[in-house]
Amino acid sequence: MDVAELTAIDVHTHCEVSSKGQASLSEDLHDASSAYFKVEGRRKPTLQETATYYRERKMAAVIFTVDAEHATGTEPVPNEEVAEAAAANPDVLIPFASIDPFRGRAGVKQARRLVEEYGVRGFKFHPSIQGFFPNDRLAYGLYEVIEETGAIALFHTGQTGIGAGVPGGGGIRLKYSNPMYVDDVAADFPHLKIILAHPSFPWQDEALAVATHKPGVHIDLSGWSPKYFPPQLVQYANTLLKDKVLFGSDYPVLTPDRWLADFDKLPIKDEVRPKILKENAARLLGLTDSGS
Repeated sequence: MDVAELTAIDVHTHCEVSSKGQASLSEDLHDASSAYFKVEGRRKPTLQETATYYRERKMAAVIFTVDAEHATGTEPVPNEEVAEAAAANPDVLIPFASIDPFRGRAGVKQARRLVEEYGVRGFKFHPSIQGFFPNDRLAYGLYEVIEETGAIALFHTGQTGIGAGVPGGGGIRLKYSNPMYVDDVAADFPHLKIILAHPSFPWQDEALAVATHKPGVHIDLSGWSPKYFPPQLVQYANTLLKDKVLFGSDYPVLTPDRWLADFDKLPIKDEVRPKILKENAARLLGLTDSGS
């Protein structure tokens, strides 16, 4: 991966369909989230189509599925498939994985294998969909492996568009995604690299507090158009957290084209803009100008 040639690194993209056509969300949740995000056109690009999309834009993308089989009954896109696609497109795709914490010791074993044999760089957790508090000890075996291997733990925080508009929110409970629960994880695993995903509505101030207090905690800006960012998020991104805020889109529900067009209009300092778009992510991911 030639980082110098990249215009940006998107740290938050989803693989929503496998090569066999297996979707990672049920149809009702998928359709409701498309309506919530006002998705236009086709939403389920293949892994290869995603690679081509980002290559055309001279961007790299962190890509992952979400494993919430315990709570939803829906099988995830195989992590191995995501990693293999990234290996076939190393110039643009950076593989993350997702393991349902309820998989227990089998999940811990799988996590280690994915890092050591498949080159996975991090793991995505979605507490609201997976139905667990991040500080629940059932996930601590996974965090131990992630910290030990130098991988990254990325946590969904705040409200989720998944389940929005479905009766009862599709049974998805927002309380699990308060970033203060991740503060416990950061305290218990002081060398764990953590990303709090999204502006954490309604807990934006909590997320900013955790990120300013815990050195290993970063914030990605995915899932929202920048024109809706809370003013305190913009303020901290410009100042105290200028080295810890990361560009993320939430593709395919929100495209990098739309995100970047709105980001251009934000009052972000000229010296901070390249940090958010690429430099902070390159450092966190351990990328260099000559390779990865």
